[in-house]
Amino acid sequence: MQRPWNRVNLPVYSISSFNRIDSYNMHIITYAQAVSMQPKQFVCAIYNGTKTLENVEANPHFVLQILAEGQYRLVDLLGKKSGKNINKIERLKKRNLLTDWKGFPILKDCIAVMEMKATPLTAKKDEQVDHRLFLCEVISYKNINEGKALTLDILREKKLIRM
Repeated sequence: MQRPWNRVNLPVYSISSFNRIDSYNMHIITYAQAVSMQPKQFVCAIYNGTKTLENVEANPHFVLQILAEGQYRLVDLLGKKSGKNINKIERLKKRNLLTDWKGFPILKDCIAVMEMKATPLTAKKDEQVDHRLFLCEVISYKNINEGKALTLDILREKKLIRM
């Protein structure tokens, strides 16, 4: 039987972030949860050592994208490869998968986007945890496409993550 936290079917998101002009990155995030209705806030956990974490620490504004169920093929690029080693945005541009929203590259086929402003909840150099937590205020949002969200169950079915 699965561990309790693996029994829940969570949505799969992507963060579009930047830290200076033209230094954009995209990253998969599954540890994101709405925690307040008014104001609308999320807690987002960003993996230590990632380009996305560096970007969010340098510039707390980012876009949280809700991925569509057909976007599971992006998990290898956005989640299993490092933005420190490859330019994910250029690869997505070459595949004509991007558009622009509020100055951020976003995935054309995502179902919705939320502009966020992040405030750290955990210390920068906390070696005890593998993710940094941020309390994120939703600044604005936009529904992009109809359809269902990509979920962990779909990633498990496609054998992109462990059960």
